[in-house]
Amino acid sequence: MQEILKDTIPPHNADAEMATLGAMLLDWNCVSTVVTYLRPSHFYSQQNQIIYQALLNLFSNAVKGDTVAIIEELTKTNLLEKAGGVAYISTLTTVVPTAANIDYYARIVFDRATRRNLIHISSEMKASAYDETRDSKQILDDVEKQIFALAENDETTAIHSMGEIVPQAVELIERNYKNHSTYTGVPSGFSKLDSMTSGFQDSELIIIGARPSMGKTAMALNMMEYISVVKKIPCGFFSLEMSYEQIGQRLLSQNARIPGTKLRNGMLQISDFQKINDAAGRCYDAPLYIIDTPNMKLIDLRATARKLKSNHDIKIIFIDYIGLISTENTSAPVYEQVSEISKSLKSLARELHIPIIALCQVARDAEGNEPTLAQLRGSGSIEQDADVVMFIHRERKKTEEGDTEPVQDAKLIVAKQRNGPIGDVPLLFLSAITRFENKAHEGEG
Repeated sequence: MQEILKDTIPPHNADAEMATLGAMLLDWNCVSTVVTYLRPSHFYSQQNQIIYQALLNLFSNAVKGDTVAIIEELTKTNLLEKAGGVAYISTLTTVVPTAANIDYYARIVFDRATRRNLIHISSEMKASAYDETRDSKQILDDVEKQIFALAENDETTAIHSMGEIVPQAVELIERNYKNHSTYTGVPSGFSKLDSMTSGFQDSELIIIGARPSMGKTAMALNMMEYISVVKKIPCGFFSLEMSYEQIGQRLLSQNARIPGTKLRNGMLQISDFQKINDAAGRCYDAPLYIIDTPNMKLIDLRATARKLKSNHDIKIIFIDYIGLISTENTSAPVYEQVSEISKSLKSLARELHIPIIALCQVARDAEGNEPTLAQLRGSGSIEQDADVVMFIHRERKKTEEGDTEPVQDAKLIVAKQRNGPIGDVPLLFLSAITRFENKAHEGEG
């Protein structure tokens, strides 16, 4: 009989629901403890949902709630009888001796609501699985999106006292002092940039923007090579445009300092093979993990990033590039889709506690000029969500055929940095091996 009840009656705890409401009626200050995460829909009983909503209404209007006040509120809205009447409301304060444990009671209510939602999602998934008109991949996407939303709803507003903050801040300062490290984050290999940022910091979203053919991918690969090959820091690279074979060839070209055209057309010297073998030896054991899925869905990207963090403990992620990530709602305007992507990437950086570097194109009117924040393509939310925004800029010169080709002088423009200075980082660009380097007077990377 007990097994049948488990299958037919959704999870709930009537005592915890009554205790939560009773505690609030005993001590009105308790409302602020649970209002940040508990919603009327979390209550299983309809009458408890109505009472809790009435309590929220009083709280929103800065009216102190007690038994008399809640009865008056429900009477005004003609919901008193649906809420169980005066008799039921009067019993709520008798089921709990003190309001001290309200968070414990409310957490039980929240837990049972989560379980009911999981049952609902699994039921929908079962029904969808039998519907052969739906693509199985889309079903999986829908389910993961619902589960992710359910997990996000469990986040509550955290309040930290100075008694908690100060010791942690002092500990961090002491740790940095003992390490005597110039950088507290993941270094890029570009000395002036690292001195400005102290390295890429955990939980930050960093945007690198440029017009096409300005070297966005080259810049990301340069940084990625330094981080994973030189510093041996685990790194993930989402390539939505190039295959992993192309990336491997670009990395060997940069590391061996052999032009990529020679690697592609096979016009190599005997001496080049030793350089390639040496570069391959340096890159072989690098903790670098590449995902080369074109038009990757945002939900798949999040899931894969979590897997990389769990399985390989990656410390930084690169995404090439934002414009090639697809969302579930493809019918929405582009700016809404880009906004969803940028917010999700920022949320992912905070969740995994690592920096995420995403490449982004800038508007056509930036051609030939230094890009600005307003020219980030797709949505103003990219600028808003990003902690750091950088632009690659290189002057172009005319060739004899009238085409344009980049000159070697380049710079990285740090246009936004929440926690540090902005300014220009002078660089050299070696077009033959598509590599950015520090200028000689800037020191070694």
